[in-house]
Amino acid sequence: MIKYGELTTKKANRNVFIRLLQENIERMLEGTPVSIQKDRVRMYIHCEEPVLEEVVSKLKKVFGIHGIVVCHKVNTIIEEIEEKSLELLKKDMYKTFKVETKRADKTFPISSMEFNQKMGSFLLKNTDKKVDVHNPDILLHIEIRREGTYLYTNEIRGLGGYPVGIQGKGLLMLSGGIDSPVAGYLALKRGVSIDCVYFESPPHTSIEAKNKVIALTRILNTYSFHIRLFIVPFTELQEAIYKYVPDSYIITIMRRMMYRITEQLARKNNEKVILNGESIGQVASQTLTSMQVINEVTHMPVIRPVACMDKLEIISIANKIGTYETSILPFEDCCTIFLPKHPVIHPDIKKVKQIEENFKFESLIEKAVENVEVLKSFTNVDLENYL
Repeated sequence: MIKYGELTTKKANRNVFIRLLQENIERMLEGTPVSIQKDRVRMYIHCEEPVLEEVVSKLKKVFGIHGIVVCHKVNTIIEEIEEKSLELLKKDMYKTFKVETKRADKTFPISSMEFNQKMGSFLLKNTDKKVDVHNPDILLHIEIRREGTYLYTNEIRGLGGYPVGIQGKGLLMLSGGIDSPVAGYLALKRGVSIDCVYFESPPHTSIEAKNKVIALTRILNTYSFHIRLFIVPFTELQEAIYKYVPDSYIITIMRRMMYRITEQLARKNNEKVILNGESIGQVASQTLTSMQVINEVTHMPVIRPVACMDKLEIISIANKIGTYETSILPFEDCCTIFLPKHPVIHPDIKKVKQIEENFKFESLIEKAVENVEVLKSFTNVDLENYL
């Protein structure tokens, strides 16, 4: 049984969200023998015991699910409900219990409160356990619905959020560090499907750095579907920056070039926003002044999901989603190689524009965009093959 949580607040649009959630679940469970039914309140995924663990494991990575309940369906006949209740409670080690009935089918002649008392009395007589209505060791849920009665004792918390894709698509600037994969995950949680863009600068950046980003994309793709990775050849543009830009302004100018390229790729691929892992004040290019100057080159919305998180919060999420160990592998991206000793913290926009007039970056940007490498389909890729 799938519980929708936040999706139930969508009123007239609820069916649109639920329909997409079902489509995403069907994609996630493709090849697994299941059948799915849904209504405005619940979704039911019917499967046999041998694939139950696999189904639950996959559902834990589907955004839009508030709760996952392994439940048992019986006919709405009191004897069948009693028999299944007794069977469920005998499976667990506990001393106290409570029965909680939800009578969605109002044609059932016994009220929820009366049925709680009836079932509690039955279980007391047929077990050596006690009732505790305030803090029970085990809570037996009984949902009486028109199509049958559902019984369960445990609820597994889902990822919550919105179904991936309900908000359209964004382009994530994926650096290979800790923050940007977390930003991608948080965007997915709010229903934004993503593609990723990575700037490589061989021979200054290594093949291992590229493979690390491929591995991170693969991990993010387990929470989504069909993420593409755009790999931008950045060497010529980066070398021009080192040649014509004062040392302290290298990072500022380089980030402006990256934003220009990212916007072109986003518009070309019908993506609505740029996403990145920038966190306020974490490095020189992420002060408010730097963000303002760097952001000036794009007219697209830029979303920074981790902007107001501290590093420990970001690391906690990275560990939870499985990206941390890959992110900390010691392969530098093009933002960390040749990092100046004293990058400007509060860049001046007039000076930045004067510097950019010193070299013809437009043709280098055009060349980089024309030669982008596109990688697809990471779902079945083993991490070990890349690292």
